[in-house]
Amino acid sequence: MYLCRFRNDTGHTSLGLVRDGAVWSLDAHWASLAALLEWSVGRADLAGELAALVASAAPVAQLNELMVRGALLKPTDSQEVWAAGVTYARSKTAREEESAGSGIYDRVYAAPRPELFFKATPNRTVGPHEPVSVRRDSRWNVPEPELALVLNPALELVGFTIGNDMSSRDIEGENPLYLPQAKVYARCCALGPLIALHAALPAPTNLAVGLKIIRAGAVLFSDSTSTRNIVRPYAELIAYLGRDNLFPAGVVLLTGTGIVPPDAISLQAGDEVVITIEGIGELRNPVVLGA
Repeated sequence: MYLCRFRNDTGHTSLGLVRDGAVWSLDAHWASLAALLEWSVGRADLAGELAALVASAAPVAQLNELMVRGALLKPTDSQEVWAAGVTYARSKTAREEESAGSGIYDRVYAAPRPELFFKATPNRTVGPHEPVSVRRDSRWNVPEPELALVLNPALELVGFTIGNDMSSRDIEGENPLYLPQAKVYARCCALGPLIALHAALPAPTNLAVGLKIIRAGAVLFSDSTSTRNIVRPYAELIAYLGRDNLFPAGVVLLTGTGIVPPDAISLQAGDEVVITIEGIGELRNPVVLGA
């Protein structure tokens, strides 16, 4: 069972419940994902309660139909996006290489406190098939495919979606203090296509993650990993995120990347990034040059 946001026949943005390929409207109950996340606090059987709410209603659309007509929107609305870094050994190695062996990424990989950083405001995120951007002042830009945790205001894990943490590796590698410039800018994060409710993914710590970069119709780069390679438990990342922090609309937490393209590959305008995560789906985004 999944949550989605979609554009209905009248052009209105609706919140939907997806089950077996059919979509039910939740508009009669909540006007936004933020409102649903607030309602979800403390509910042990969220999927069961949502199913009961639409049991007597008819579906309003089919998921495939929404995808075909481009009516499926990013699954979040007013949530901030935060991210965890250096949670895979592959990421630790790449960060050390780009920073000329500074040693800080080796230390944070094994440190008690994880690396957590602010990634995006809601207006900096995009959904499926919307463009992600590469910075004009960067020469080395890559996508970072990540499992994203969707949390309610009590920091309870509601579900999972796919995240693309776009990154300017040359800016980050030049100086760790430049991390916000390497990570936070217009169209720097893609999310979607759906939010898989916790019950829909019984083994979220062992999901296949795939990345493809397509250029001029051909696959330029392809690789895969698994969330079993994340070194930190999700509960630990969530607990640190919640220290002295409040998220009244809920929050999205990216869990790090285990796929790093070779140093010779940098995204260009016209490329397409395709990320797949087992049990969630596929997130596709064209690439544009920043304004």
